[in-house]
Amino acid sequence: MRKYFFTVFILFGIYVSNAQDKIYDASLFKDQPLVDEIFTADPSAHVFNNRIYIYASHDIESGGIEDDSGNHFNMIDYHVLSMKKIGGKTKVHKVGLSVDDVPWATCKFWAPDAAYKDGTYYLYFPAKDDKNVFRIGVATSKNPEGPFDPQPEPMEGSFSIDPAVFIDDDGAAYMYFGGIWGGQLQRWETGSYDANGSLKDKGDPESDAILPRIAKLTDDMLQFAEPVKSIEIIDEQGQLLKTKDLERRFFEAPWIHKYNNKYYLSYSTGDTHLLVYATSDNPYGPFTYKGILNAPVQGWTNHHSVVKVKDEWYLFYHDTQISGKTHLRNVKVSPLNHLSDGSIEMIQTINQK
Repeated sequence: MRKYFFTVFILFGIYVSNAQDKIYDASLFKDQPLVDEIFTADPSAHVFNNRIYIYASHDIESGGIEDDSGNHFNMIDYHVLSMKKIGGKTKVHKVGLSVDDVPWATCKFWAPDAAYKDGTYYLYFPAKDDKNVFRIGVATSKNPEGPFDPQPEPMEGSFSIDPAVFIDDDGAAYMYFGGIWGGQLQRWETGSYDANGSLKDKGDPESDAILPRIAKLTDDMLQFAEPVKSIEIIDEQGQLLKTKDLERRFFEAPWIHKYNNKYYLSYSTGDTHLLVYATSDNPYGPFTYKGILNAPVQGWTNHHSVVKVKDEWYLFYHDTQISGKTHLRNVKVSPLNHLSDGSIEMIQTINQK
């Protein structure tokens, strides 16, 4: 795996260099952007009413300094995307929610997700409060594209970024969330926010890696129904992954899908630019690391969702094909294949020449 990763990382570096030189050859890319009239990222895809809806971040040129805290990502609203079928025309809906609509939020409408229950659509989103701390909010609508009406306060006990809501076969709903570095998860390791805490991780390469979080949701989908728990990600020997294990440890963007009664937790490794996955028999884990889901894309970040459309599975993700800039991304979709042994065939989104 490490030999393959090294090869892919070299290719990744070549295409990033090309992007910075503003050389864009569509033939380099397996998939093409779903829309080009706005920049979109962090796609959370769902099928509602036989239509595919994509809840994505809306990237803008904010003028922020590019740094490890993500100050160059300063999104201020959400546009829902939708399509009738994979490969069909993608519609950009009107603004569904703006940061100005949320009483407690000040900035940074980062990666959202959505869910549906009993005639109501729920939009879950991270944003910073007036203390510069990420919280998670929820807004509701009777229409999947919005507009969404936000709750006046963030979800009690919420923190960090990248909410992903999974509704199990029995109707129980869970939120998976978290992200280190700019997502601030490392500053919550003591159970409360440390404003002077690490900007990246625990600082000790031999320490156990920081873990994503989970909480079951209340019946009304608006709050946590239980205390937030950590989700253990382990290797084949049952040991927690370490901070130094940059190709496998959790960074951000947790997502859950269920296939053949197995729970698949996929996530981004951040600074090694991979999407990887782990599996479990329980929505709370522990999850055993299995392999790479998506090789590095053009651009620094990699964020995704996995969704079943009719009888086929797809990976929604983003790269920077249009702009060549890390903070101005575009959403794409690629077929995803579960193999007979339960593993997932690795997706390569950059064509090798």
